[in-house]
Amino acid sequence: MAEQSSAWKRFWNRGGIWRALLLAAVYLGVYELIGFLIGLVVQVEDGRHGGTDSAASVFFGTALPLIITSLLLLGFAASVGWLKELFSRQALGGRRWMWIGLIVVLVINVAALLSIDYGKAGIPLVGTWLFAGLLIGLVEELVTRGFVVNLMRKGGHGEIAVALASAGVFAALHFTNLFTSDQGLGTTLVQIVYTFAFGICMYLILRVTRTLIAPMLVHASTDPSIFLFGEFHTTGNPLILLPTLSTYIVIVTGFILLIVFLVSERRRRRAEVAASAS
Repeated sequence: MAEQSSAWKRFWNRGGIWRALLLAAVYLGVYELIGFLIGLVVQVEDGRHGGTDSAASVFFGTALPLIITSLLLLGFAASVGWLKELFSRQALGGRRWMWIGLIVVLVINVAALLSIDYGKAGIPLVGTWLFAGLLIGLVEELVTRGFVVNLMRKGGHGEIAVALASAGVFAALHFTNLFTSDQGLGTTLVQIVYTFAFGICMYLILRVTRTLIAPMLVHASTDPSIFLFGEFHTTGNPLILLPTLSTYIVIVTGFILLIVFLVSERRRRRAEVAASAS
């Protein structure tokens, strides 16, 4: 048993891109399977828009699968001895301009939350979405900014590759929405571009705050604000402009920050090499 445990840890601690892809694929398969099995046991009214405007459908369709998945992911992290390094202070920090990603996303989310008709939405639905949002932030950031980043760094990849892999895997995970929802290919492709840009922002938040908790919490505020605003936004509120255009704002912000990051990271690497040589 001790030898098997040691081999298991050695396998994952070697890191690398293909192990990151393998782990992400297994996570996605397990998550979808859990949701499918829960759907066979629990039948709830989906509401008018595919399970986003009923407290019961949000809990059983979104929150419950995430509860089970989060426990499995934390169990995996414990089995390979990563819990402490994932949730402790990151050794690699960031630059002040990286705060832009956090500020842009939070401003959009706050504007959305201030533009929701809470009386129409109802306390049960709002509370369930906020709870589900915490789980979404925990699970998706643990996989992409936690496991993927950790595996890429253990594999000896530079931070440019780490950032691109983290955002790329995050975006690819959302391609399944083409098959698990009624949205078309065009909408799915826009969502993939958006999630890639959003993933870049989350990676930069990880860097500048040096803690995985920060992107988890920022991400946790995003999904509830998006869905609740989409269904129950007020009219005549000037703040609605930001969440209405949030997809395009995040895409533009993410890609501009990516360009700045590429330039900044190359300069940082050159400075490190020069310092090492001297």
